[in-house]
Amino acid sequence: MMHIDRCSDNDALDSSFDLAESGRMNLTTFTTHTVDHSAPGIAVRPPLRIGKLVGSLSSASINRTLARSLALLIGERADVDEIEIGDLPLYNADLDDAPPESVRRFKSEILGVDGLIVVTPEYNRTISAVLKNAFEWGSRPYGESIWAGIPAGLVGASPGAIGTATAQQHARNVMSFLDMPTLTQPEVYLQFRPDAFTDDGRITDAGTRSFLAEWTDRYVDHVRLHVAAPAPSVGG
Repeated sequence: MMHIDRCSDNDALDSSFDLAESGRMNLTTFTTHTVDHSAPGIAVRPPLRIGKLVGSLSSASINRTLARSLALLIGERADVDEIEIGDLPLYNADLDDAPPESVRRFKSEILGVDGLIVVTPEYNRTISAVLKNAFEWGSRPYGESIWAGIPAGLVGASPGAIGTATAQQHARNVMSFLDMPTLTQPEVYLQFRPDAFTDDGRITDAGTRSFLAEWTDRYVDHVRLHVAAPAPSVGG
């Protein structure tokens, strides 16, 4: 198991992470799969389409910095774009039959991805209201959820010592109910430190870069596995 125990309480600082003090990493329990696209007879895979949901509205969000870093590490293997959730109104069932344009745009973008990375802060030991609101809109009206089957990854960063662990457990409960196959290992609970990231997401700490690169390798494999899986047959 590759595991880092870090956790938090808020998303207010703009600095970076560190793995050295309390992380536990064992990289021997899984392998990643790469393809030499220059080899004869090997077809080049088209890039995946991966969306990012960042559960913070702050322009200085450390979790948005983390999301940028993951996109840089994924590189050419996928087109990674943030899906805006800050413009969604509070969920109201009265709007189910005529949802606002922002809701229609949001659902369309979610339906267009092969995978989804959820990057959550931790507020008062749970996920943010804006992230929960996005989950609500995507799951309604009843029977028309957009979430089912989307291979997801869940990460988070915080200045606190437990690095969003509690928020991530709450998010996993929601994502499990929504039938989103979510990568379970490695877990990413990052304590934010100011010397590991630049504002544009470049990782300056070697240990942090190595760990997050392993996570992105595993997550890309997770998405590819689900994208390649045949659809279940109907009626046996």
